[in-house]
Amino acid sequence: MSAPLLTVIVPAYNSEDYLDRALTTLVGYGDELEAIIVNDGSKDRTAQIADEWAARYPSVTVIHQENKGHGGAVNAGLAAATGTHVRVVDSDDWLDRRATNAVLDVLREEREAGRDLDLLVTNYVYDKQGKSVKAVIRYRNVLPRGRTFGWADLRRCRYDQYLMMHALTMRTEVVRASGLIMPEHTFYVDYLYSHVPLPHVRTIRYLDVDLYRYFIGRDDQSVNEKVMISRLDQLARVNRLMAQAVPPRDSVDERLWRYMVHYLRINAVVCSVMAQLSGTPEHLALKDAIWLDMEMVNPQATAAIVRDPLAALVRPGGHQCLLDVVYAPRDTALRRAFEAGGAVIAEGTEMLIHQGAQQVRLMTGRDPDTGVIRAALEAEVASREGR
Repeated sequence: MSAPLLTVIVPAYNSEDYLDRALTTLVGYGDELEAIIVNDGSKDRTAQIADEWAARYPSVTVIHQENKGHGGAVNAGLAAATGTHVRVVDSDDWLDRRATNAVLDVLREEREAGRDLDLLVTNYVYDKQGKSVKAVIRYRNVLPRGRTFGWADLRRCRYDQYLMMHALTMRTEVVRASGLIMPEHTFYVDYLYSHVPLPHVRTIRYLDVDLYRYFIGRDDQSVNEKVMISRLDQLARVNRLMAQAVPPRDSVDERLWRYMVHYLRINAVVCSVMAQLSGTPEHLALKDAIWLDMEMVNPQATAAIVRDPLAALVRPGGHQCLLDVVYAPRDTALRRAFEAGGAVIAEGTEMLIHQGAQQVRLMTGRDPDTGVIRAALEAEVASREGR
């Protein structure tokens, strides 16, 4: 019997409230899709629910292990995977069934043609609790559609755009060949999953379907701002491993190297901003340590990062300036944090006034009275702030 086209790893810890939803989208594909649930030492009914699914569906298997965190659960799933390709679906997320069938069609086509497709990129959807309009993350501006390509065809990402784990279906042997072993008991290791294997990827396809539904909105979620600040030490640990994973510039395609530096920059800047928001001496010292550590671990990548204007602002010794687009309330946590660090604040009201004045000039050809615009804006802001 042929190996499954796709293994889906489902790390699960105390997931009794939403595991059924995830697994409902992962069965019914015959022997082409293998689902591996890794019960990571759950203390609720997760183990029982997982075993019930495995008893009903031959395509579902369960691994029970002591708690090792998200990285440890993915490591276990990777070791057990028998599919030609692999992806991770967190237990509170799910896959779109129609898009999953489209993915299997591509993987089947590649197998029948005898080709080794290293990476298949698809879209993902931010399914935010309480929001009827969902944000879809696509890569049409970055990746060619309708053909197989390599890193030389990669176009420049937007400033905040990167290949998140939820977008990636990789050839299992590529992930294993990369030597990826994610640290245990550490959050944010998904950054490593979508970073470390990339130098081993040669062939890529982009399938423009909305495959992954990324559920966000829980107070305890790792992307919650307060939670991220409390786990800043773990973000720093992941940042170090990301820096180590960026290869020498002359050893890979230039566009791949630039992309990996771009992704590392995003994480380093996020770490720095979170430390600034916290404002504690410990976190501010950790921010300094993150940049010093990057310079020691990968001076070539760090030198490229610090030439970026935003990175130059948030790194130690940078001249900080906050362009604050919030009009009301003015006294935000971000503003207070940057003011405490001696930053210059460019207020959102001033930016709006001059933006509005320029729009009037473009639309009418006349110079407006900015004093009138300022007075009207101040009155509106005051009413919103209850002054």
